[in-house]
Parts: sequence; C-alpha cells; structure tokens
Amino acid sequence: MAAAAGKARVVVVGGGVAGSLLAKTMQGHADVFLVDPKEYLEIPWAELRSMVEPSFAERSLIYHKDYLTDATIVTSSAVSITNDAVLTADGQSLPYDYLVIATGHAVTSPGSRAERIKEFQRDNGKIESSGSILIIGGGPTGVELAGEIVVDYPDKKVTLIHRGPRLVEFIGDKASKKTLDWLTSKKVDVLLQQSVDLGSLSDTEKVYKTSGGETISADCHFVCIGKPLSSSWLHDTILKESLDNKGRVMVEKDLRVKGYNNIFAIGDITDIPEIKQGYLAQKHALLVAKNLKLLIKGSPNTKLATYSTGRPLALVSLGRNEGVAQLPFLTISGCLPGKIKSRDLFVGKTRKQMGLNG
Repeated sequence: MAAAAGKARVVVVGGGVAGSLLAKTMQGHADVFLVDPKEYLEIPWAELRSMVEPSFAERSLIYHKDYLTDATIVTSSAVSITNDAVLTADGQSLPYDYLVIATGHAVTSPGSRAERIKEFQRDNGKIESSGSILIIGGGPTGVELAGEIVVDYPDKKVTLIHRGPRLVEFIGDKASKKTLDWLTSKKVDVLLQQSVDLGSLSDTEKVYKTSGGETISADCHFVCIGKPLSSSWLHDTILKESLDNKGRVMVEKDLRVKGYNNIFAIGDITDIPEIKQGYLAQKHALLVAKNLKLLIKGSPNTKLATYSTGRPLALVSLGRNEGVAQLPFLTISGCLPGKIKSRDLFVGKTRKQMGLNG
C-alpha cells in the first residue's frame, strides 16, 4: 500500500496484543505499517487451552489482515532503527514520522497460522499419548497448563517442578496458596525449590533428575519458564542508550522512549514497574494511540496523556471452570473467577476489541 498523501506515517514493530491493538486503533488516522514476522495475532492467554483443545486456536489466532483493513502489513522482523526509518530482515526500509516498539518477549512461533495450529495439534498428541507429564516452571504458564491437563485428562499423572519457594510468585501469598491447594486437590505433584537441568532434556529420556536429588519419571515434558525480552536487536540501533541493564526500554510517563519525541514503547518491553500482563499492554496501546492522534493534530507535548500503574490484579485460570483471582482488596478462588476468565479466556472479548465477531 502506498503512503497516503499528507498522512503521518506510523510504524509499529511487533504484532502481539499491544502492537496489533495500537495499529488497529490508528488505522484511518495515519498511514500505518505493522511489522511482524508472523502473519497472525495470537491471543496469548488462550495458548494453553489450545494445547488440550486445538480447535480453540481457530478463534485465538487472528490473521493480521482480518482486522487491519486500512494498513500495510510487513511480514518480516525489524533488524535496526535509524532516526527516520525501520530496517527489516527482508531488506525493506520503512520511513516513519512516529515509531512504536512493541516486540515484548521473544517467541519462536512459526510465521504461518496453519503451522501454529499444527504445533497445537502436536502438543495435544503428546499429551494424549502420555500417561505421565512433567511441567517445568510454576509461573502462570506452568500452573495454567497443569490446570488444563488435569481437568481435561484427570487420569494422567502430572508433576510440576518450580525453582521458587511458591507458585505464581508474581501474585500474593494468599492467591499462591489457593493455587497450590487446588492443584494438590487434583493430585498434581508439586515440587518447590527444585529445578531440572534444561540442557539435559530430550524427547526420548523419560527419567528426570532434580536439583534436590529426586528422580521423576514422565512420558513427556513441557518447559514453561519465562521467555527473554525481545530487545537484543535494539543494542546496535539509535535506541541502545535507551535500554536499562535488564534490556527494557526506558519510557517517560507518556510512554515516549526517553530522549525521543516521536518514538514510543508499549507492553512487556518497557521498564514500567508493574506485572507484565496482556491487559496492561493493551492499556499502553490505547494510551499511545490517544497521544499519537494528539501529536498528529499538532497538540503540544503538555497535552499528552500519562500512564500510571494501578493496583496489581491477577486472574489465574484453573481448567475450564475455576480460577484464582487477586483483586485490590480480596483474593478469591473457585467458580466465580472461573466464570470471569476460564470458560472463554477473554477470546470473545479480545476479538470484539479487534472489530471481529466474538
């Protein structure tokens, strides 16, 4: 698509839940370019349900072209940034008036939506054919995967190992304890303050040694530990001085990258001191869209909206009907949080937000 005459050019790097929502919100207000190595948006909080029910992915993997009807989709990775252009792995140079970095955490998902669905089908086959399953990592991903498996396959033996002193450490002690109690009630073996050497893992080895000297037998394993930030590509760009010592992009309260008037960063890649969650990344996206519209209209910087962190909220899904919710002044578990999140995992809500049928 050629640049529209007179329109500001906005380049968005990263097509996750933040970048995609920003691009969708800005189309029509600017000449928008979305740079993403995948041809689709994946709703990340639906990933684990798709491993036990691959058909669920039909709604949670959305072609970028389905919601970006007035924008240019560049199916490639960004490899560098200059003061006026983004350079891509396939050799393109994309000039920008405004740039938004939304690359989040590094993912290894295939570029093709059909291949991603095949990955879910393979994972499901692995679960179906295994009598015992080891899950490595007791953060939200490991806990929710364990919950999905024990609810859909109650006869399978599930072991969860976590190097920390408690599960889902990003939430409070009470919510963490409720999560542990639910898993143990479903006969999940939970081993805390232990780990498995990831370098020794193989698809054929069915015996695993823990750092505590225990031996675990399992037909298969899933690694559910945190992924690194996708910011290493920025180290040799104009933004190299804008990264903190953890590789996060430092931003001002209006979410502009420190030192730049026309470059923003949103989502997990920012140094905002808050839990890295999808709904917060979407809040960043909507705020930056508001600020971009103001800047394009010529409003002064003093008019830009600013972001403030709120009280931590967390919803951990436990299978299809239950969950644990940490609210500002209350922690609850059971069917009520399950109704809020677990049944549909906000897929319908997210699709509607992107202008699609729920």
